[in-house]
Amino acid sequence: MSKADEIEQCKKEIAEYKDKIEDLRGDPEAAEQPLQNKAGSRSVQKVNVNMKPRRILKGHFGKIYAMHWSSDSRHLVSASQDGKLIIWNAFTTNKVYAIPLRSSWVMTCAYSPSGNMVACGGLDNLCSVYKLPGNKDGGQQKTFGELAQHEGYLSCCRFIGDDEIVTSSGDSTCILWDVETKTPKAIFNDHTGDVMSVSIFDGNNMFVSGSCDATAKLWDHRDKKNCVKTFPGHESDINSVQFFPDGNAFGTGSDDSSCRLFDIRAYLQLNKYSNDKILCGITSVGFSKTGKMLFAGYDDYNCYVWDTQLGSLVIQLIGHDNRVSCLGVSEDGKALCTGSWDTLLKIWA
Repeated sequence: MSKADEIEQCKKEIAEYKDKIEDLRGDPEAAEQPLQNKAGSRSVQKVNVNMKPRRILKGHFGKIYAMHWSSDSRHLVSASQDGKLIIWNAFTTNKVYAIPLRSSWVMTCAYSPSGNMVACGGLDNLCSVYKLPGNKDGGQQKTFGELAQHEGYLSCCRFIGDDEIVTSSGDSTCILWDVETKTPKAIFNDHTGDVMSVSIFDGNNMFVSGSCDATAKLWDHRDKKNCVKTFPGHESDINSVQFFPDGNAFGTGSDDSSCRLFDIRAYLQLNKYSNDKILCGITSVGFSKTGKMLFAGYDDYNCYVWDTQLGSLVIQLIGHDNRVSCLGVSEDGKALCTGSWDTLLKIWA
């Protein structure tokens, strides 16, 4: 068998395997999704939700673009285009700190796991890290460091620990930073479009990213090379990704007006959450502590709650007067916070 014949044979086999994989993956747009099927056949009960707005956090004067809970489930940070980063006590609705930003064009913010630091970034292409003053030293928050390397806007940032942070950018890369030395530890550049969101899962050294190339990618931040897995399925930009509580799956929200659930181990789309009446894009997604509910913020001013297993719409949380730009579930799972362009943050429980 000549070399050319061998190559032809290999090409044929590759094509066959590709077809097999496609068959196994199934149709991402199919009316019947794998998880929905299984839940239906086992007659899983629909989740019961009775959520109401319990607190309103007023204080921003511009559109709120991002929020992130602290791991103590009491404090949260929010970023607004009024040029302020505000640390709130969500329980008392008091503002704990207000940090004036050098650039008001902020798109993301994050709380470190220890609660000692916050970070933000946006159209300035920088990730600015701030150390929060302890109760002893009081006084002003000083910029701990500016992480400069991205060539496009900063769309999302998430701390791994106080010493490491992952950022995603419009330059279609993600970067793992050493916060102390302010230098990149690794650059992840397999996406072919703006990367809009990242989600960290502590237990397995993984993070997942969602991009305008309509794919989500899974990365191992210890292995500073190519991505581990690519998950196609969406028809438009992915704006938000969030790990499922057990770290074996993740949810995505897209401009194609659907949310999807991808399983990492099965390498498969398990469910699709969409409704013919909802035609607008999704800005943000989050899971309840049990994983039974998927929360999604939409451009039509609403937050919709989906049943993760059945794929059905459970409830519509009405309360904002403009686009819901961000949301997050507290670490203890007892509260959902939504942030909106109407300058308000609302705590639901």
